[in-house]
Amino acid sequence: QVQLVESGGGLVQAGDSLRLSCAASGRTFSRYDMGWFRQAPGKEREFVAAIIWSGSNTYYADSVKGRFTISRDNAKNTVYLQMNSLKPEDTAVYYCAAGLGVYLSSKYDQWGQGTRVTVSS
Repeated sequence: QVQLVESGGGLVQAGDSLRLSCAASGRTFSRYDMGWFRQAPGKEREFVAAIIWSGSNTYYADSVKGRFTISRDNAKNTVYLQMNSLKPEDTAVYYCAAGLGVYLSSKYDQWGQGTRVTVSS
């Protein structure tokens, strides 16, 4: 298992950028597929982006494609979400998730506590 801790959230204005980080404990981080999800007030949690264990493949929700970039540094046990051109509708609590062999299924079984992102108009 891995323990996940997100950071980097905050209050920004529309059009700004923000980078979220998710630090993972454990020596097996490089085996895990990683994802970012978000939950806006009053809405269900939704998928944002995913990166395969090796970092060679990524995919994104249509709503963030072209604006967000997921990446990982296996040497640092960290996955990142670079968010550019932020919009008020990106306001949510962002969660990092991990799982083995879940890159396409999104059946992550380990979650962080979340970090809040608020985008003002």
